[in-house]
Amino acid sequence: MNPLRAFGFLLKDTNRLYVERFEQRAGALGLTLPQCRVLIYLADHEGISQVQLAELTDLEPMTLVRTLDCLESHGWLERRSDPADRRARRLYLKPKGKPLVDDIWHLVALTRREAFAGIPKKHADLMIELLERIQSNLVALEPLQPAPAVAALQSGRAGTGGTRSRREQTASRS
Repeated sequence: MNPLRAFGFLLKDTNRLYVERFEQRAGALGLTLPQCRVLIYLADHEGISQVQLAELTDLEPMTLVRTLDCLESHGWLERRSDPADRRARRLYLKPKGKPLVDDIWHLVALTRREAFAGIPKKHADLMIELLERIQSNLVALEPLQPAPAVAALQSGRAGTGGTRSRREQTASRS
């Protein structure tokens, strides 16, 4: 199979394997991936609202609330009332949670080292740079309009905007 055609599958499978490996390590600390993500983002954004943290971590609000409840019950973070909005809560790491963030970063480094084993540093750096560029390219794209895109794919003329059937295309070539 052409590697360029398999790019999305390769990316997804690699991500799955990397996440599984990291989760095995985090499990030794009694943490889940969402808990690690929350703690990492919170360490850099103390005082953030729950709504903002949900956006940063890409967690559904209900999942975030359950995660915060667990982390708070362990004494790793605290919720404080927002002085500007009594309905909102601000999030802060407690002293007990700060060393845990260091432990998580250590696990990230171990997992990354395993993933990049046998790859020269300059190639690993280039790969990261290229992935950042791909991410930037995708973020910058305008959303597709679903109906024309589906019609174009069904007609076999993806990307051309045409909506003729294959039968019509064949007939017009004869």
